[in-house]
Amino acid sequence: MPSLIDIRRRVRSVKNTQQITKAMKMVSAAKLRRAQDQAIAARPYGVLLRQMLANVAQGAANDPDAGAHPLLAVRPEQRILLVVITADSGLAGAFNSNLIKLAQRFADEHRNATLTFELIGKKGVNYFRRRFGGIAGTHTDLFRRVKFEDAERIANQIIARFESGEVDAVYLFTNEFKNAMAPALTSTRILPIEVPKTAQTVDYIYEQNPGELLGSLLPRYVRLLIYRAFLESVAAEHAARMVAMEAATKNASEVIDKLTLLMNRVRQASITREIIEIVSGASALE
Repeated sequence: MPSLIDIRRRVRSVKNTQQITKAMKMVSAAKLRRAQDQAIAARPYGVLLRQMLANVAQGAANDPDAGAHPLLAVRPEQRILLVVITADSGLAGAFNSNLIKLAQRFADEHRNATLTFELIGKKGVNYFRRRFGGIAGTHTDLFRRVKFEDAERIANQIIARFESGEVDAVYLFTNEFKNAMAPALTSTRILPIEVPKTAQTVDYIYEQNPGELLGSLLPRYVRLLIYRAFLESVAAEHAARMVAMEAATKNASEVIDKLTLLMNRVRQASITREIIEIVSGASALE
C-alpha cells in the first residue's frame, strides 16, 4: 500500500492537471464562438458562388471554348495530390488522428497511383513526412489567425500544379464543423472541378463572354474551398478540444475522489495501527 505522503503528492498533481484542463476548456470555448461565427458566415457565400458557377456554366454551354478550361479537364487519376488539413497542436481528442486515418486509408486504396501531399498543420506534417516521400509542400502556424491570403497562396500553387499536368486530381481532407460535440470528416475532390447542376437557373445578362466569366470564376471557387476548409477546421478543432478538456477535467475529478478515499483508508489504517501499538505497550507494562 502506498504511503500517505505519496498519495497526497498524487492528489496535488492531479489537481494541478485539472486546473490546466479546465483553463484549456475555457480558452477553447471562448475561441470557438468566434471561429464558429466565421465558419458559418462563409457558408452562404460559398453556396451563392456555387449556384452562380452552375448558372454561368449553363449559360456557357453553347460556347465551345468554355469546356476547354484547364480546371475542368478530367484525366485518368494516375498522379493524385492530397491536401490534408490538420491542427498545429494536440490535446483535441481524436480530431487529428481520425483525419489522418482517413487520408491514410485513401492512400492505401490508391497505392498504384503516384501520390503527393500538400500538408497543412504540424500534426499532418509530422505523420506523413515520416511515411511518404512525395511531400509537395508543408504549411504550419496558419491557424492562429486565419487569413484569406494564406488560403489563396496555397490554392494558387495547387491550381498551377493541376494546370501544368503535374497532378491529375486533387483531393481535400479536412474536419468540417458540424456541432460542438463532434466534427464531420470530409474527403472532397476539388480538382478537376465538377460543375454543379442546378434545377433553378438564372438567365444573366452577360457583359463579357460567358466562357471568359466561367474561366475567372473557377479559380475563385477553388480558393474559396481552401479558405472555407481553413475556417471549418479551426472551428472543429476548438470544439473538439473543448469536449476533450471537459472529459479530462471530469476524469481528473473522479481520480481525485478515488485517491482521497484511498488516502482516508491509509490514514485510518495508520491510526488503528498506532492505537494497537499503544494498547499493546500498556498491556506489556502491566
